[in-house]
Amino acid sequence: MKILLCFGTRPEAIKMAPLIHELARQKIEFKVCVTAQHREMLDQVLDFFEIIPDYDLNLMKPGQNLNSLSALILKEIDKVLEEFNPDIVLVQGDTTTAFVSSFTAFNRGIKIGHIEAGLRTGNLKSPFPEEGNRQLISRISDYHFAPTLASRNNLIREGISENKIIVTGNTGIDALLIGKSRLENGYINEELKNLQKIIHQHKKLILVTGHRRENFGKGLKEVCVAILKMVEREDIQIIFPVHFNPIVKETVWELLDHHPRIHLITPVNYPAFIWLMMKADLIISDSGGIQEEAPSLKKTVIVTRETTERPEAVQAGFNFLAGVNQHKIVEQTFEVLDGPIDYSKKENPFGEGMASKTIVDFLVDNAK
Repeated sequence: MKILLCFGTRPEAIKMAPLIHELARQKIEFKVCVTAQHREMLDQVLDFFEIIPDYDLNLMKPGQNLNSLSALILKEIDKVLEEFNPDIVLVQGDTTTAFVSSFTAFNRGIKIGHIEAGLRTGNLKSPFPEEGNRQLISRISDYHFAPTLASRNNLIREGISENKIIVTGNTGIDALLIGKSRLENGYINEELKNLQKIIHQHKKLILVTGHRRENFGKGLKEVCVAILKMVEREDIQIIFPVHFNPIVKETVWELLDHHPRIHLITPVNYPAFIWLMMKADLIISDSGGIQEEAPSLKKTVIVTRETTERPEAVQAGFNFLAGVNQHKIVEQTFEVLDGPIDYSKKENPFGEGMASKTIVDFLVDNAK
């Protein structure tokens, strides 16, 4: 059995990394192909997990749109498939890389395994284009590795055969626990040292991220206004790793620069971000991965989206949907900060860090 893993963004790399290590541990023949849809942020994760791609397509170009990127991925991945001729292509999540790689494999009659299958909002415009990508991948996949029972049930409702669905937990939790362990055992880098200098130990720390296309414009401005209202309280500090997207950068820097308790920084590497989540009193984000990771760290996320494909964390009481209404964001933020939630008896609905082993064990036993 030969396996090709295809990914291109930082979140994909994080969630594929523990799977790559598990394949190596079990001595399965595999190769790694990266499109570098996110070049710099991808490389940080590869370095941390000591992964050297077998194929680095380096396809991202300034000003590239989704269609031109898709065309390049299809063309170049096809060359890799012809050369390596894998039995299975593994893709993760809902990116352009994941969809186009799976579509290219489908055209060649190669089996597809979809990591993190079955997430749904039911709204093709939220998140865009991710909701469309993940639904399209499901139609052509042979193996659906669903992180939760809810994801499994989504797939069954769409007519996916039950014997093709395996509930695994989320590989992102595997990665998080590896990173957390390394930090607790003394791992340090320059970014961590710099962060430790700017964080005030006696003020409440709110970690903010934002990058969703559907929030560009008015939505992102609403989040920024909410942040300005929060820091009217002297006991609050904000740290905001600002996404490289020029639309995000322009809006955030214009509205939030120059406040002494709002720290706008460039995106940090993976271990530094884990450290920030560990230190935060609250997280405000539109990120799907953070919605999964925060419960393992017993942290609350105010989700700046109208919908989420990860309702399990909301139902479990870890996350709260606020949309991009500044008043709702501020209100929920103050409620959490002033009345901390008792997470001592709550469990992360996305698993305990065994997803990668479950996936590889299944492939060994079933994907001959």
